[in-house]
Amino acid sequence: MKRSLALIALAAAGFTAAAHAQTAATTTKIAVIEFQKAVAVTNEGQRDFADLQKKFEPRQTQIKNLSDEVDGLKKQLQAQADKLSDTERAARAKTIDEKTKQLQRDYEDAQTDFQTEMQQTYGALASKVYDVLADYSKTQGFTVVFDVSAQQSPVLYANEATNITKAIVDAYNAKSGVPAPPAGTAAPATKPTGTKAPAAK
Repeated sequence: MKRSLALIALAAAGFTAAAHAQTAATTTKIAVIEFQKAVAVTNEGQRDFADLQKKFEPRQTQIKNLSDEVDGLKKQLQAQADKLSDTERAARAKTIDEKTKQLQRDYEDAQTDFQTEMQQTYGALASKVYDVLADYSKTQGFTVVFDVSAQQSPVLYANEATNITKAIVDAYNAKSGVPAPPAGTAAPATKPTGTKAPAAK
């Protein structure tokens, strides 16, 4: 009889624990956010990334000019190759090779510098946007917020009503006080525009 009562007590305890777990599950409030997008499209993000792009425009111009020069020298050599002596042809080919290597170095340096400053700019802003996200999530009672920015996000489906990206952007803009950029401002770039990797020889 005592054994039966003990089994009943254990079963009741297990049922109570399961009920508590079910109640906790039903009160879990989940949201998703495209965090990288949120950082980039805040007024401050658009302003800072546009400033960064503008900062690198002179280097973009230098690289484009050098690229055009190399292309011009290659076309000249092709057009005049049969009229040049071996010495002159070799000299021009050497000049093209040197300028092509310089172009490659300049391009890679510009890309590295741009990406470094881009990451620094993003990191500083992301930290501030996260603080707003944390405060907003606590206020709204969210238990978990998933970042669905990555292409390989583990979230396969989320109702649009759970997406708080715009809400966080609006909340951050209100807190930062940075005005919206002029209409038609380009979206943040991931590399200096107007440049392309030099073609391999």
